[in-house]
Amino acid sequence: MEEPNKRIPVTILTGFLGSGKTTLINYVLKASHGKRVAVIENEFGEIAVDSDLIVDAGDEIFETQNGCICCRVRGDLVRILHELVEKKQGKFDMILLETTGLADPGPVVQDAFQIDAIVTMVDSKHFQMHLDSEELQKQIAFADRLVLNKLDLIPDEQEQNTLQAKLSAINPSAEIIKSQFGKVPLDEILDVRGFDLEKVLEREPDFMHDSVPCDEQGCDNDGHNHNHNRHDVSVTSVGISAPGELDFDLLNSWVQSLLAANGQNIYRMKGILNVKGEQDRFVFQGVHMMFDGQQDRAWRPDEDRTNKLVFIGKQLDREQLTNSFKACIVAS
Repeated sequence: MEEPNKRIPVTILTGFLGSGKTTLINYVLKASHGKRVAVIENEFGEIAVDSDLIVDAGDEIFETQNGCICCRVRGDLVRILHELVEKKQGKFDMILLETTGLADPGPVVQDAFQIDAIVTMVDSKHFQMHLDSEELQKQIAFADRLVLNKLDLIPDEQEQNTLQAKLSAINPSAEIIKSQFGKVPLDEILDVRGFDLEKVLEREPDFMHDSVPCDEQGCDNDGHNHNHNRHDVSVTSVGISAPGELDFDLLNSWVQSLLAANGQNIYRMKGILNVKGEQDRFVFQGVHMMFDGQQDRAWRPDEDRTNKLVFIGKQLDREQLTNSFKACIVAS
């Protein structure tokens, strides 16, 4: 496997039908943004790129005048990824992968690729009517970035704040980006280096505390509890903060057993870990049965080497997760 900083970052774009994914993709393919992006759209979608914008047409891969590369996947995703690297080596720096629903992103985390971020487009006008959908809850829970699109259709600021509060109740770690007509500053969704727990804690100091479903919490636009009748949101988050050094073998076994037993209910997990004998932080992120971990920067001399993890999913047992993780800590 290549060094982490040599692998090509992949941004996964998801969202409900009509949320604005295709509009965003067209913006990337046509705008003069100066970024070298390879856009991959799955076989269910349809990108309407003007013929005079196409520089080099091919069977599945073509280049646009702004330097972007567009691919339409009619077969195996892994094959098209490697074909991109072989045919267009040096012509792009990052990949934007559009999915219908949220396909398992595991296949892209191999060889030359790594997940940079998962971006979920949210239709602000029709979000409420789909909130009961487990698929929508998953898409929100997976996300590193939530693009709140079509805000021109709900100009009322209080309504916008209420919507943001509902999104944060499902996924408190995701950054929310406001958007109209699918236009988003690309440096806020592409090559953003995924999940940064330290930045999340700066923004949300209570992030590691217990999280409860939105209908129990009664979230409102001011962030306080109100006993209003809410949709039943089954997705919750569990944060763990524990000092100590971790035995890497025990940690590896814990992750494997955890995913085998409860991987389908853990939509996303992320963290920073202190492994015994290592001077570098170990950072990881997981999506369902996929786990990707690597050494990060060195711990600073004055830095608190506390292990910090977050799990987002359904039917999460806080006590069981915490106790089983702490069993990996080396006795002092």
